[in-house]
Amino acid sequence: MDVGGFGFTVAGLVVGFIVGMTGVGGGSLMTPILLWFGINPATAVGTDLLYAAVTKAGGVYVHKKNDNIDWKITGWLTLGSVPAVLLTLWFLGNLGHKPEALNAIIKQALGFVLLLTALAILFKNRLLAFSHSRVEGHSLFKGSSLNVLTVVTGLILGTMVALTSIGAGALGTVALFILYPLLPTRRLVGTEIAHAVPLTLVAGIGHASMGNMNWELLGFLLMGSLPGIYLGSHMAGRVPDGLLRPFLAVMLGVIGFKLAF
Repeated sequence: MDVGGFGFTVAGLVVGFIVGMTGVGGGSLMTPILLWFGINPATAVGTDLLYAAVTKAGGVYVHKKNDNIDWKITGWLTLGSVPAVLLTLWFLGNLGHKPEALNAIIKQALGFVLLLTALAILFKNRLLAFSHSRVEGHSLFKGSSLNVLTVVTGLILGTMVALTSIGAGALGTVALFILYPLLPTRRLVGTEIAHAVPLTLVAGIGHASMGNMNWELLGFLLMGSLPGIYLGSHMAGRVPDGLLRPFLAVMLGVIGFKLAF
């Protein structure tokens, strides 16, 4: 393994460890790291999407086994997200002959989504408290309006993920908490992960078909991240959440600001 390969494996290990320990979406950490390594934005996004699909597939198996997935909500989210992914990929494909413009759009979008993710991580507990204080034993949205809002949420997440590989994790979870405040946390998290797999898989295959993929890099990342997630999951709860969240939020906010502006 060369130095570059070793560096990517270590990056996968670190990101996997943080994801396992905090539950923060790997894309918000991995894609900026790949840019720092000098990988061009389009390839970084495409590679990270398939990386996310593989790592989250294992999470779906565990959550399904523990009955932590609401398949109806997953279906409504997917109804919005997959068409949004296909439309976004079509848009990016039309920019394929202008790689500089494509990479500029991805970097700008990445910056703004990272800023939103930082805010979601920082204010997650306050948003949850606000959501629960408003429901008073019933959901704010009901029936068809709730289904429509879930589809719209999927549409927004699909667009963000196809553009940046980020959004399905921290932002998706917060959106579900607001829409379904009465659903137990474990089922909301399981549902978000179940939705993230087809979303990142379709987006990743689309990017790969456009050449935005580095298969060797993907292999190195997975070599590090799979043991990293295993180790991190055993550390969950041992580091104070009040210390971890602000640190991650500030780090992502600084990176996002630099990319966006």
